[in-house]
Amino acid sequence: MRRLVLLAALLGALASPTLAGTPRLTVFAAASLTDVFPQIDSHARYSFAGSNALAAQIRQGLPADDFASANVTLPDQLYEAGLVEKPILFTANTLVMIARKGNPDHLHGIYSLGGNSDLKIVMAAKGVPVGDYTRTVLAKANLSGLVGRAVSQETDVREVLAKVALGEADVGFVYATDANTVPGQVAVFAIPRQYEPKVNYAAAAVTSSPHLAAAEAWVKRLQGKTAQAKLRAAGFLVPGRG
Repeated sequence: MRRLVLLAALLGALASPTLAGTPRLTVFAAASLTDVFPQIDSHARYSFAGSNALAAQIRQGLPADDFASANVTLPDQLYEAGLVEKPILFTANTLVMIARKGNPDHLHGIYSLGGNSDLKIVMAAKGVPVGDYTRTVLAKANLSGLVGRAVSQETDVREVLAKVALGEADVGFVYATDANTVPGQVAVFAIPRQYEPKVNYAAAAVTSSPHLAAAEAWVKRLQGKTAQAKLRAAGFLVPGRG
C-alpha cells in the first residue's frame, strides 16, 4: 500500500506543470481580460490593469514574460523599442455605452447625453485604450465636449464599469465583454455603427523574459482553438473586425 501511495504521489508530481519544468509565466494583461485569461491558463501569474500602465511598467523593467493589450498601438511601440517580440492579434471587442441599472435617466444612446448636463459621466483616461476609443467615438459624433464633463477619468475599464454598476456615475463607456460580467446591473447601449472603433487586442512575449521560448509559446497558444473558444464564450470577437 505504501508503495502505491508513493507511486501515485510521484505520478502526480510528474504531471504537475511546475515540477515537470514548465515555468510559471508572469502575464501583464488588459483589465478586460481579467475573467477569461485564467480560464485559458490557470497556471500563469497575472497582473491586470490598464494596458498603458502595463506598457509603462515593461519600459521601466518590471519583470514580465508576456504582454496582452486592448489595442495594437502599445505592443507595436514596445516592439519598435525592442522590448517585446513581434505582436500578434488574438481577439477583438466592441465598445458600448452603459447606464445605471434600470436606466432611470431614460437614455437611448450616445445622443441622449448632449442635452442633459446633470448626468454624471465617467470614462477612462486618455492613453488607456478604452479611454482613447471613447474619445474617438465622441469626436466622430461631434460630442467631444462630453470629455470635459466627465466626473472622473479612470485608469482602466473595470473602474469605469464599477462606478456605473455601483450607481456612483450615471453613464460610462466600456467593452461589451465587461458589461457582460454584470448582467442586470447596467443598461447597455450599442454605439452607432458609423462611429464604432476598431478594438483589436494584441499580445507579445517580453524580450527580457528568462523563459522566452515558453513566453512565445504562450502567445501562440492564444490563437489556438481552445483559447479562441473560451474567448468567444466570453463575448470576444474575431480579430480584425471593423
